[in-house]
Amino acid sequence: MKKIVLLFTALSFIIACSTNSITGRKQLKLFGEETLQQEAISQYQSFLSQNKVLSTSSNKDAEMVRRVGNRIAQAITTFYTQRGLAAELNGYKWEFNLVDSKEVNAWCMPGGKVVVYTGLLNVTQNEAALAVVMGHEITHAVAHHGNERMSQGALAQGLEIVGNIATSNNPEYNNLFNNIFAPTAQVAVLLPNSRNQELEADHYGLNFAAMAGYNPREAVPFWQRMAAAPNGQKPPEFLSTHPSDEKRIARLEEMMPEALSYYKPIGN
Repeated sequence: MKKIVLLFTALSFIIACSTNSITGRKQLKLFGEETLQQEAISQYQSFLSQNKVLSTSSNKDAEMVRRVGNRIAQAITTFYTQRGLAAELNGYKWEFNLVDSKEVNAWCMPGGKVVVYTGLLNVTQNEAALAVVMGHEITHAVAHHGNERMSQGALAQGLEIVGNIATSNNPEYNNLFNNIFAPTAQVAVLLPNSRNQELEADHYGLNFAAMAGYNPREAVPFWQRMAAAPNGQKPPEFLSTHPSDEKRIARLEEMMPEALSYYKPIGN
């Protein structure tokens, strides 16, 4: 029985690994994209119904969010189409909404369901910086980062079950396994991958913002403002889902020449 469970887990891992067509990186994806998109629609509508959504017809910031989002979506569509990858965006029905909240945040669900919080605008301070953030969040969706995180979590949970089955007849080994496996999986695998996803989203999000006609140079001062914001004490990087502010800014500066090669100001 134990061998069957282990073999099944190993085969699931091998079969579910695929190469991301844009980043070229191997990803674990155990869930169907169509399923995630359908779930996102339901969750998105539920969220909007429970929060104050600002109207684009009466709020200039809401109109700006939608304008920036539509330009980035068009840039991404062009980018994928030119590379023969238009099918990668099947099922995407873009929506961009501004929600009245002091939270400094934005996110994008599978299928292109985007929310920006008004609290973020106090830090972005201009349209180009907003485009950098929205490009970052949208990249998480088109690069299937959510699917990857969920899949890794499910695999870790499966391996934990297998480990407990394998050590169930020995309480000492079982206790040792449970004290070591979960913390090790978190610190050595799940958190580093989350930080890598953040940098990947920075990279392609910067490019997509530039393709949409927004100056990618606004990324660095934006993250400097984020670093200076009173967010409380942050955990050390190895215990965080995000790279340190210093590392992120340094990497953005390294990415800048590539992003600038795509940049053509709006109207030119």
